[in-house]
Amino acid sequence: MSSPAEPAAGVGPGGAGAGAPGPGDALAGLDLGSLRSWLAAQHAAGTSRTTLARRAAAARTFTAWATRQGYLATDPGPRLAAPRPHRTLPTVLRADQAEAAMLAAAAGAADGDPVALRDQAVVELLYATGVRVSELCGLDLDDIDYSRRVIRVLGKGSRERAVPFGAPAERAVRRWLDNGRPALVRAGTPAALFLGVRGGRVDPRTVRRIVHEVVGAVPDAVDTGPHGLRHSAATHLLEGGADLRTVQELLGHATLATTQLYTHVTVERLKAIHDRTHPRS
Repeated sequence: MSSPAEPAAGVGPGGAGAGAPGPGDALAGLDLGSLRSWLAAQHAAGTSRTTLARRAAAARTFTAWATRQGYLATDPGPRLAAPRPHRTLPTVLRADQAEAAMLAAAAGAADGDPVALRDQAVVELLYATGVRVSELCGLDLDDIDYSRRVIRVLGKGSRERAVPFGAPAERAVRRWLDNGRPALVRAGTPAALFLGVRGGRVDPRTVRRIVHEVVGAVPDAVDTGPHGLRHSAATHLLEGGADLRTVQELLGHATLATTQLYTHVTVERLKAIHDRTHPRS
């Protein structure tokens, strides 16, 4: 009879009998070659690069865990490479479509309705600066410097930057602050630049709805949200002659590689214009 301090013969930590395979047995053949074959089979079946990259990352997480648990002698995960996902940009508005969207917002605010004044100021400032929707919602009243016509933005990684804006955006923001915002102020209203209808800081969902509605009023314009306005602003800056470093600084990109994505958009649009207009295209 076995001592109580000793497990019965053939019984492991999981309570399985001697003949039952444990996790280590099931993972015995898991090596770099099998992982690569697994990804290759999915690639051959037409799985997208984005999905392959996500599954490779999940596999690396799993093999790291299995190695820590002692189920794998060595971790094959760090050597498992996958194709990088394509980084695509949403379709951007043409400059004339962006202008039409701003005019539509101005028409909606013509009667002085406080919410309409806010909506106009929101789209004007988004397009003028190219800031992220979270950055716009986080703006406070003292983040605007009218003397230099810039806003102070707290971006990703708590990096602060100053972003200029033009006269149309300034007029829309001043009109909102003078005639719109006071009507939405309530007890406990924060010092936020843009407010919701209940007096709190405007939230990103409201801003997305605003942009979709304004752009939707433009015939033939692609449906887009705040991120599309950001991309449109960047594209139009480059088409107007701005250099990549300047656009990188304005958008708050950590690396120039992110900003370089826009060069593809501008080149493609220039090629389309050339094909449409040049007599020997």
